Amino acid sequence: MNFKEAMKMALQSLWANKLRSILTLIGVVIGVSSVIAVMTLTNGVNKFVATKVYGYGADVFTLTKQSPVIFSYEQWQKYQKRKKLTLDDYKAIATQCHTCQSVGALLNNSGKVVYGNHSSNNTDIRGWTWNMPQISNINIALGRSFVPADQDYGTRVAIVGYDIVDNLMPNGDPLGKEIRVDGEPYTIIGVGERQGKTLGASQDNYVAVPITAFQHTYGTNDSVDIYVKAGAVGPVLETASDEARVLLRSRRHDAPGAEDSFELSTNETFVGLWKSISSTFLFVVIGVASISLVVGGIVIMNIMLVSVTERTREIGVRKALGARYRDILLQFLIESGTMSLLGGILGIVAGAGVAQLVTLLVGFPSEVSILSVLLAVIVSGSIGVFFGVYPARRAAMLDPIVALRSEM
Repeated sequence: MNFKEAMKMALQSLWANKLRSILTLIGVVIGVSSVIAVMTLTNGVNKFVATKVYGYGADVFTLTKQSPVIFSYEQWQKYQKRKKLTLDDYKAIATQCHTCQSVGALLNNSGKVVYGNHSSNNTDIRGWTWNMPQISNINIALGRSFVPADQDYGTRVAIVGYDIVDNLMPNGDPLGKEIRVDGEPYTIIGVGERQGKTLGASQDNYVAVPITAFQHTYGTNDSVDIYVKAGAVGPVLETASDEARVLLRSRRHDAPGAEDSFELSTNETFVGLWKSISSTFLFVVIGVASISLVVGGIVIMNIMLVSVTERTREIGVRKALGARYRDILLQFLIESGTMSLLGGILGIVAGAGVAQLVTLLVGFPSEVSILSVLLAVIVSGSIGVFFGVYPARRAAMLDPIVALRSEM
């Protein structure tokens, strides 16, 4: 018996017992769909994080008072004891770091923006140095960006995101309009291009003002985040970060051999940390979902054993007509493998559908990986073959005389 004929007989057997086959597939479908859904969402958020972080450019590093990710209360306490970074630190690096292509600084807060009778709450208020739009890779869709004079004189001008335009001033040209940011008047000089949503939260609900004007309103108690563009990755980035670290350690009087009293982070550091966290989460979920796959495999094995018992006389007839050991073995292995493979395909469709539904409902990014699909197909098919070996071998080893004597 060739493979084509064995496949045909296996499919006929599954079709003859449709309800039993469907119930058998449930465990495999649940396991595969869980893995695919989690891998799809994890791939999506990994790509999103990398895209957003690298939005600053792979050649950008930051100098901050504390790490962007804190894992314990002890770490938080340690960071709170550090001296803040100031605009003077930013100016020192901007003027003395010769391998740094561009240096900017950032402060931010959350506030209320008012225009006429319209207002926007929980808006991201950003204090930028004049070159931060370029470092952040934010293009100006309307109007102009900041210039050094805006920063030097604390000019009351603002660059806004499209949420401010759409919600507060939907009609007419926003340029030249006066808005109030936490009670302070600012004139709109530019509108940043649309950034879209992140995990359901809009990235266009912001107002950026010169950092000096920001400090005039909110004070100088907050630590400044310094952004440095090296101009290239690899040795160029390492050289620029080393020079900036030496300059800042000298200004902050860090003792030789002591750890930095600030955090220097590259985009690769943050992306690597995130991938490490997401990978751990992914492995845990896959481990839990694998239990469903094992259960599904056991169910397949039990059903195949029942099938062998039901078809004992059929097996005896086939052996009496010349069917060999490998023919019977192949038929039952194809049957169990096909059942499991079909469950895997249904699980892939269901898992991808669930991930896309989550994306539509809450804006959580998702991306179907071809590798995860292929892996799911291989694993599901392998489970069917693995758990089908014992029933298939049992069927193939039946004595034809004994099998023919069995009752229908």
